[in-house]
Formats: sequence, structure tokens, C-alpha cells
Amino acid sequence: MDISHVILYAIVPIIVVMLAGFIAGKKGAFSGDDAKKFNKVVLDFALPAALFVSIVQASRADLVKDIKLTIVSAIGIMACFMLVYFVFKYCFKKNTGADAAVSALISGSPTIGFLGFAVLEPIFGTSPSVALVVAIVGIVVNAIGIPVGLSLMNASLESQNPGSTKKESAWKPVLHALAQPVAWAPILAVVWVVVGIPWPKELSPSFDLIAKANASMAVFSAGITLSAIKIQINWQAVLGSIMKMIVMPAVVLILGLLFKMDPLNLKMLVVAAALPPAFSGIIIADEYNTYVATGTSSLTLSVILFIGFCPLWIWLTNLAIAAF
Repeated sequence: MDISHVILYAIVPIIVVMLAGFIAGKKGAFSGDDAKKFNKVVLDFALPAALFVSIVQASRADLVKDIKLTIVSAIGIMACFMLVYFVFKYCFKKNTGADAAVSALISGSPTIGFLGFAVLEPIFGTSPSVALVVAIVGIVVNAIGIPVGLSLMNASLESQNPGSTKKESAWKPVLHALAQPVAWAPILAVVWVVVGIPWPKELSPSFDLIAKANASMAVFSAGITLSAIKIQINWQAVLGSIMKMIVMPAVVLILGLLFKMDPLNLKMLVVAAALPPAFSGIIIADEYNTYVATGTSSLTLSVILFIGFCPLWIWLTNLAIAAF
């Protein structure tokens, strides 16, 4: 794959649109609250529509081929998620369990919902395979990662201040995550394909119109979010970026080679794993007023590093696949 194509068609457009959002935020045209509203449009409408209409056009054979993708995604991402949690909890004495949980939600989760399509489609084309990668990684992050992170955070806060958190069922965060359109829309699409119901192509344009707003609005909103963040680089922010941009893609690549994944799926999954940290982690950090400054700094640093690491991981993945 031509690295110059990746840079010109995937990286540069993201930088331009994100920079536009950043400048708009700095000039006061939009605020952090506006970014949250844009994010809601993306996560509740545009992204679910993009995922659904792409996946329903797949075949059962495509889904069977992607079983390894599901296994490697779940094991690789959650292994890195827990690694970040334990490293930040036990290697930094000042950190509480809640701080470590937020670190995992940020540096242990890729921002697949906001940048997935924006990065993968210009590189790998528009296809059901791209949508399946975005959907599977998104479900792992939202339906597994976030509930686990919230459970670890609440357990830590409760141990520090007994009675400070409400006693809730451990399944509540999971059910809440699955109730979001970004989770149930791709699941519904997969069920549709498995059942074998033909998808009327005449319906696709109705979904495409809102789906096309997904990538551009998500990237622009990310720029606004970054404009509202006070950057405070320290060793924890640097370590979080290293674990997100280097460790996670490396783990996913090794697992994919061991499981003998389809080469194209493996390339897409490695790029997805190399995406900057999940913005949802910052939202949760802000909501709980925990680890906000360092977490947002790690996010900002990772966004900058992604410019170089995205083509680098594509190159390394091509070498690894050729060698194996």
C-alpha cells in the first residue's frame, strides 16, 4: 500500500478538518458544550446509520470470515485495557483505582466511533468489511470496556468514601451500553444478515444521507473538544500515549498473526487499534472529576502522534504479513 496515499487521503484531511474545529473553538464560534451536541448526533444517528447500512449489505460468508476478527479484537483490546489499568494503579503511588480506571478508559480504548470511518475508508475503501471492523471494535469498547471501567472506578470510589456511590447491578452499565444506537444498530444488522433477509437497495440512500455526516462531523467535533482542553504534558500522559499508540497495535498485530487472520482484516484492525484514545473516556473523567488534566493531555499527545504512527503501523503490518 502506498504510504503517500495514506497520508494524503486519510491523515491530511483529518488534520485539516480537526484544525478547522480547533480554530472554531478557539475563536468562540463553538464551545465544549456544542461539541457534546455534535458528538450526540454522531453517536446516536450518523454512526449507527453508517454501520447498519454497510453491514446489511454483507453476506453470511463475510460474517463467518470475521469471527477471528471478533476474537482478536476482544482479547487484544481488553488485555491492553487491563494492562493500562494495572500499570497506572501500581506504578504511580499517587494514583487511585479511579485514576487508573479513567486511564484505561482513555489509553486502553481507541476512538473508533469518531475516527473509525474517517481513517479506514480513505485507506481501505468503502465496504462492509470496514463497517464490520468499526462495529466490532466499537462494541468491544462500548459494551465491554466502558462497563468494566465504570465498575472499577465505582469500586475504588466506594472504598475511599463508603456510601459515596449508589449500589447498582453490575449488569446495569452493560445493558446501558447495549441500549445505545451505536451498539444495537450493528447487532441488528448482523442478525438481519444471518437470518438472510434481502436488503432493498432502494432504502440505502435514506441511510446514506445522515451516514455521510459521520466522519466529517466527528473529526470537526474532535477539534472543538481539543480546543477546550488545557494541555499538561507529564510522564503519565507520555506513558499513556505510548501504551495506546505502540503497545495496543503491537498486541493486536501479534494476536492476528497467531490466529492467522485475513490479511485485509488484520491491517484494518491494527489501524483501528492505533487510533487515538476514546473521547468517551474524557467525558467520563470530566463527569467524575477524576484524572481530567492528565487524561486530556494524553489524548492530545496521541492525536498528534497518530499522524506518524498510522502509516508506520500499516508499513509494519505489511512486513509482518509478508514474513509470516
